[in-house]
Amino acid sequence: MGGAMSFSGEIKRELEKKTFVPNSKRAFLRDAFLETGSMSNPEKGYHLEFVCEDEAHAAKLIETMQAFEIAAKRVQRKRYTVVYIKESEDIVRLLNVMGAHNCLMNLENLRILKDMRNSINRRVNCETANISKTVSAANKQIEDIQYIKEHYGFDDLSENLREMARIRLEYPDATLKELGEYLVPPVGKSGVNHRLRKLSELADSIKGKG
Repeated sequence: MGGAMSFSGEIKRELEKKTFVPNSKRAFLRDAFLETGSMSNPEKGYHLEFVCEDEAHAAKLIETMQAFEIAAKRVQRKRYTVVYIKESEDIVRLLNVMGAHNCLMNLENLRILKDMRNSINRRVNCETANISKTVSAANKQIEDIQYIKEHYGFDDLSENLREMARIRLEYPDATLKELGEYLVPPVGKSGVNHRLRKLSELADSIKGKG
């Protein structure tokens, strides 16, 4: 299935072996695809079309597909009227109606793989964004604590904030959960976040006075 011609060819080879009641709707759709149909490589996108020489044939195609609850649209391309389907569910339904069951299964397998890849990519992108956000937050916290250390010192900080500042500097790559476990006694993520926010507010206050 290296492209539009190969996938269309597979469908047509399968359809040539099918027989339907003459003049039935299924036979009409099958014959129409054999004569004027094609389908793009589904790995790149979903697109199946019929290139009709006249409007009447295009209208009959759309009407026949509607009988099987298949949504198709039409567009004028030079002197031809092109009837096309973009939704993968409708393409699957049409393949089933025409009797191209092997190609239908191939398409379904590709759809599943495509959905899996998209799902994995979304998850990776989300995790990457979260990591980037966490790293940026950690860098800001460390910058604020360093500023406090240089312009204010730790001596006048409360014991909780002093210990929090020391631990944050000592473990720059640690998560909030890990930072909380390093404290004595251990503190939950919300407690760690609260203390770091207090340190950030103090740094902003010192900068304001400067």
